Amino acid sequence: MKQIALDIGLAPGPSLANFLPGQNQLVLEHLSLWVSNQVRSPVPTYIWGEMGCGKSHLLQAVRTALGEQGGLGSVGWMDPQLVEPGAFSEDWQVVLLDDVHLYSAVQQHAAFNWFVNATAATDGQQRWVLASGAMPPSDLPVREDLRTRLAWGHVFQLQLLSEIERRSVLRQHADARGLFLSDEVMDYLLHRFSRDLASLMHWLDQLDRYALQTKRAITVPLVRDMMEQL
Repeated sequence: MKQIALDIGLAPGPSLANFLPGQNQLVLEHLSLWVSNQVRSPVPTYIWGEMGCGKSHLLQAVRTALGEQGGLGSVGWMDPQLVEPGAFSEDWQVVLLDDVHLYSAVQQHAAFNWFVNATAATDGQQRWVLASGAMPPSDLPVREDLRTRLAWGHVFQLQLLSEIERRSVLRQHADARGLFLSDEVMDYLLHRFSRDLASLMHWLDQLDRYALQTKRAITVPLVRDMMEQL
């Protein structure tokens, strides 16, 4: 099979504004208040839920929002792809730990160190820790001292969106790219990727690129052709 190779990046980045909360309004309000500086509590926050519910989207959205503010200073970020995490930096104002259930022993050690330094306030300033995982803190396959700290503060469970809500997200992201998706295409995508929102966004990105490459409208036959090329 051939790989589609295109370097056109048209997808809008994750933001709190383009996160459709569904049943997750409470966690969205919590993060929005903190980012907007209305509630700047140092109490850590942990969000969890199964794949496709929007955990990484929210952490990346917070990272982007804080970076745009500038005055907050830099942000410490760790995810499973960061194989060799660096040392904690006092320049950080926030520590973001994504997908902690996938951390290696080295990453768990670094995450614990970052967490302790962020909340210790040795320089007189406590820092916020926002983390995510696929399960509640008590079930995380990580070292005990990290597990207990992730359970210490606010804990939110993210719920998967309903099919109607997933359809709305797909339509929203397609509109942001200037794409027209017929009901037939929407039904095809939702049937094939009925629960995994992350997969839906991935295929929408692929469709956007493939339609540009082939200069064809997005139809079910186009989707099938594209999948045969991957």
